[in-house]
Formats: sequence, C-alpha cells, structure tokens
Amino acid sequence: MKKNINNITWARKKLLSVNEYATAIRNGDSVTLSKAITLVESNNSLHQQLASEIVDNCLPLSGKSLRIGITGVPGVGKSTFIEALGNYLITDKGKKVAVLAIDPSSEKTGGSILGDKTRMNLLSVQKNAFIRPSPSAGTLGGVAKATRETVILCEAAGYDIILIETVGVGQSETEVNAMVDFFLLLMLAGAGDELQGIKRGIMEMADAIVINKAEENNLEQAKLAQRTYQNALHLFPPNKNNWTPKVTTCSALQQQNIAEVWEIIEKYQQLVVGNGFFEAKRREQLETWFEKSIHNALMDLFTSNENIQKEMKKLKSQVVENKLTPFSAASQLIKLIKA
Repeated sequence: MKKNINNITWARKKLLSVNEYATAIRNGDSVTLSKAITLVESNNSLHQQLASEIVDNCLPLSGKSLRIGITGVPGVGKSTFIEALGNYLITDKGKKVAVLAIDPSSEKTGGSILGDKTRMNLLSVQKNAFIRPSPSAGTLGGVAKATRETVILCEAAGYDIILIETVGVGQSETEVNAMVDFFLLLMLAGAGDELQGIKRGIMEMADAIVINKAEENNLEQAKLAQRTYQNALHLFPPNKNNWTPKVTTCSALQQQNIAEVWEIIEKYQQLVVGNGFFEAKRREQLETWFEKSIHNALMDLFTSNENIQKEMKKLKSQVVENKLTPFSAASQLIKLIKA
C-alpha cells in the first residue's frame, strides 16, 4: 500500500497547477500544450479532473480558429495533402496551423499505429505548426474522444487553423462533421467506379471534394473524376447554408493547386460568416457536444463502478445465452444505478 501511495505522490509532483498549464498554453508553449493534451486523453481520474479545469480555463480564448475536417479513403494521400496545405498556410498566409491526426488504434496496446509526424517531415519542423497524432481508441467516427477538448487547447495556444485528419473508415466518419466548420473530402481518380467505396451521407456533408494525385500521367482521369463528382453533387438537395459544394483537383505531392483549394475554403468562410450559418452551426455543435459528454459520463459511471461491472458481467452472460433480452438487461442496470 505504501508503495502505491508513494507512486501517486510522485505522479502528482510531476504535474503542474491548472494556472501553470493554462498560462504556458496561452503563451504558445507547444511542449506544455502536448502535456495538457496527454492529460485530456488519459483515463486516470486525477488527470481527467486536472484536464477539465485546464480546458475550462482556456475556454475564453477558444473559438477563433477555422476548423477543417479532412477525410477520405485510406491511401488517398491525406497526410501528404495536409502537409502541403499546412506548409502553404504557414509560409504564404502567415497562419499558425495545428494538425490533429486521428490514427487507427492498435487493438493490443490502444496506441497509435501510424505516427503522423513521421509522415509529415517538412511540416513537423515548421515553427508555427503543431502536429498531434492521437489514437482513435475505437471511438465511433474515427475521431478521438478528446479531440474537441484538444481543439480548445490549440485555439488558446494561438493556432488559427485546426486541421483534423480522420481515419477514413467510411460511414462512421460522419462524426467529424459535428466538430468542424468546413468538411473536405479527398478522393482518387482512376480507381474504377468513381462513386464506389464512399458513402452518400459523407458526400452530402462535403463542402468540397478534392481529387488528389492529379499528376501529369493521371491528369485526364482526375478531370474526368471531377466532372463525375460535380454531376453527382447536383443530385443532392441544396444546402441550408446556401453554399454549393465545389469539386477541384490537386497534386499534394507536387504541391499543385493547393492555393486554389484554400481559396475555396476562404469563399465558404466568407459566405457562412456573412449569412449567420457559421455561428449557428457552432452553437448546434456545442449542443451535440454536451449530449455526447453526458453519454460519455454515463458510460464512465458504468465502467468505473465495481458493483455495476459485476452485474454487467452476469447480465451479459444471460443475454448471450438467450435467457434475457438486451433491453431487459439494460433496464435492470439502470434500476441498479437509480437504487
């Protein structure tokens, strides 16, 4: 027991105070920002409490960035595109760019498999860039559970463009739309049926579709894919924000047409800020965030309570053996909490 107490005391000594974390983050200290994000992602109750207070402290300085979600099927070149876009924004536009790259999680360790800093060599050495790979940890939507809190911390640190790269696993990717201002879908040309392998729901949410890898030997196919997607988007109902989704091509590898992609994003921002949709969507996202936070808190309550865990194990066995319906089992657990 004494050893455990000493370990806890030692762990606490390594932590800064809420004010120290928040002050360093507001001063743009990327090392402290990384440490605070680690606390946000931790399952340790002490870390969670400290992280919550840090995020609350940073909240008044948040909300001033443009949040861009970038998704696409694996192999489409998301990391290469993000590096090209990030370098352009820093070098040509004077922006501070944070990249939150949601990596697939290892089933064995729960850690990130890909490690995006190794795939964004040029961007990672930029002074005004911050790259944070985070394991998705099985979260629905390929988006790490703590991504929203991480966005707040990055905004407080002065990053005015937040790029969120998602896993690209298909239908569940739609969750990214609940935390970004602009949703960009990367696609490939010359991979058979241009509309195959991507869900209609994701295309309906896309504010822009960019055909990547439009190099010289693939340019004609890319242009053909562009026309195909443009025609497909005409079949969808008009957006309530009065924006017509754009389709363009680029070569992230050769850094071609990146400026044009950014121009599309800027035009979108000007339109939705002007017509009030930008703020309305942010408020809607906060409502969704609140509801999901309640759901997460309830799940944490289930998993942290020893008595509930024992009862869950017993009820699960009865469900698997077809002696009890899942609905009845869930009802019994709810009654146990109420008691």
